[in-house]
Amino acid sequence: MDKTRATLAIYGIQDRFDYEHPFYVHDHNLAVMQDGRIRHFLQQERITRRKRDNTIFRNLKETLKAQNQLSYDYDLVFVDNVVGRTFLESSGTVRFEAPLNEGLATGLEKGRCWWFGKEKEAWALSHELAHIFSCLPFFGNFKENSLLVHFDGGASLSNFSAAIFRNGKFEWLEYHWDLNPYSTIYNANALVFAIIGAKLADQNSVPGKFMGFAGWGTYQPGLEEWLIRYHFFNDIWGHSSTFFHRAKEDFGIELRSFDQSNPFIQNIAATLQHVFVNAIVGKLRFLQEQTGAETLYYTGGSALNIVANTKIVNSHIFKEVFIPPCPDDSGLALGATAFAEWKKHGSVEIHQPHLNNWGIDYEVEYTKETIAQVAELLLQQKLVGVCNGLGEAGPRALGNRSILALANSKKLSHKLSVEKKGREWYRPLAPVSLEKHTKYFTGEQTINPLSKFMLLDFKVLPEREKEISGALHTDRTARFQTLFSRSENPFLFDLLTFLGEKFGVKALINTSFNAAGEPIVHTVEDARKSAAKMQLDALVLNGEIETL
Repeated sequence: MDKTRATLAIYGIQDRFDYEHPFYVHDHNLAVMQDGRIRHFLQQERITRRKRDNTIFRNLKETLKAQNQLSYDYDLVFVDNVVGRTFLESSGTVRFEAPLNEGLATGLEKGRCWWFGKEKEAWALSHELAHIFSCLPFFGNFKENSLLVHFDGGASLSNFSAAIFRNGKFEWLEYHWDLNPYSTIYNANALVFAIIGAKLADQNSVPGKFMGFAGWGTYQPGLEEWLIRYHFFNDIWGHSSTFFHRAKEDFGIELRSFDQSNPFIQNIAATLQHVFVNAIVGKLRFLQEQTGAETLYYTGGSALNIVANTKIVNSHIFKEVFIPPCPDDSGLALGATAFAEWKKHGSVEIHQPHLNNWGIDYEVEYTKETIAQVAELLLQQKLVGVCNGLGEAGPRALGNRSILALANSKKLSHKLSVEKKGREWYRPLAPVSLEKHTKYFTGEQTINPLSKFMLLDFKVLPEREKEISGALHTDRTARFQTLFSRSENPFLFDLLTFLGEKFGVKALINTSFNAAGEPIVHTVEDARKSAAKMQLDALVLNGEIETL
């Protein structure tokens, strides 16, 4: 690799089936990094407007050309997937073939590449490594004596992998499918799909929905034993009567449907969540005891499980825990570019999460008057969409592609979540607040930095619940996004500061700017269309207010 060249990484493996919706492969993305700094990043869904889009191989040439990147001389890296290691652009002008190995490599693997008609040097990076190294753009180089873990539905040769980082070197400890029964609870379990009412096309949305629903139930040890005995009813596709029969035989419970209001069904979900959390926490505890690692870097789609993340942090197994804002497949290209740049330069810069900049270069300008006007709209219980600057990397909006509302009203929360966005009744919304106000709501002396990426739950003090009732989970927790400094998001920081100082409002609802089934908005044009569809009350576009 050439230190003077930029690195272009592509996650674009073709899916196993040509469905109308993503299946095994989802969330295609690409990234450009130079001298340890991210120059360009694209989650394919943001420009195609197809949720979790997996068709980057169909329009790679047009995509690169639109951003003036077609003729640029890169070091090329391709990320693999469990379904294969070949990238083939639809026209055949780009083809990359990686070597097939029985074991998981510890670095880049040179393959054969034809790049728009010319043979070119290119490398493959495993799905596992790309996940793990997606931490670097947000936290910098790995700390000494760190445990590096990926956990998801399936990477290239594993669904769980762990490595140790010592003396500047990376070494695999293990990689396997042993934890597959637990990750499949969220993406391939027949009982979970039946409870959620999901079809095949909904596969990639099931984890988020099921996590929300599980919060309504209570863990039951007897249910855990029962579920394990029947292998979590993983294979009752088309035979849900099997579950109903066993529930009647073993518990005397008569069920005719997967009624989401039924306490038994809710407790089943909570117990499955408990099983998952205990599995990953137990595994991490074991690895820490084996290695003595003091720091954990944790990635993969499973790292979006807020309950598990909170248990990992609060168990104090590690002194520090780092999880990137894009631990799922949407961050694979970032991880691959980071790995290559780390090998070339020895370090990668630390970035804010607002990296989705393909085709846009928005500057945000606003005045104190603008802040006051937005605050007044919110105080009038208006729903305000925000499309400021660059979009966030990952699946969560963190203030630049958000819908904001007051957090003290369950009625307003229901209006936004269910009526406007079309989300399910059981899915909670999240609050955003300044660090001092997250402390106010939780009583915590210090707030874990992962809260800036909305990756943890916090118990809310009973006397403060009313102020945040619209963003409170049924178990009295809230998934705070915390702003620790103005540099993280000047507009949102100033708005929250003004609301707090002038009106005593210490938190807002922050939900992603998209209707059900849509990707998060990317451009201001997307924002206008989505806002009109949801009938929001106002927009903030790069600091300028538009009323609707």
